[in-house]
Amino acid sequence: MPFVVWAIASGAMWIAFVLFLAAGASDAVDGFLAKRFHMTSELGSYLDPLADKALIVSIYLSLGINGFIPGWLVILVVSRDILIVGGILLAWLIGSPLKIRPLVVSKLNTVAQILFACVVLGSLGFAIQVDTLKLVLMGLVAALTLLSVGAYVAEWVRHMNSATTGP
Repeated sequence: MPFVVWAIASGAMWIAFVLFLAAGASDAVDGFLAKRFHMTSELGSYLDPLADKALIVSIYLSLGINGFIPGWLVILVVSRDILIVGGILLAWLIGSPLKIRPLVVSKLNTVAQILFACVVLGSLGFAIQVDTLKLVLMGLVAALTLLSVGAYVAEWVRHMNSATTGP
């Protein structure tokens, strides 16, 4: 992750693209091997999505700070993750821990975020004009991010209501 951020800040976009792809590929292989050989753990179930979010947030922040993607999209993506982590922490602090489980819309959102970042990095790194594709993916990221926020807030409210009313 720090090397991808460094590459973006240095203007070495093709290096950032390759490193981002390598990070994604290693994450996919790690997940496949953990499931295939039944080597999952509770700690891993917390760390893996946190690592994924740290990578996505750092890439979006770096691209936004350097003017390669709009600031409003960076704010939307980062705010969503802060909201989710904050809700989980708040539930835990008031004694009603929330079981973390990714929603389908959240998985789709993550795929869209990764695709958008890949297209932006690839187009910058290899001087490829794909403006229409970037606009479509940016709209998809924004829409799925908003849908994901709504779904997680609804899930959190449902959880908190059931915790306060009891069985």
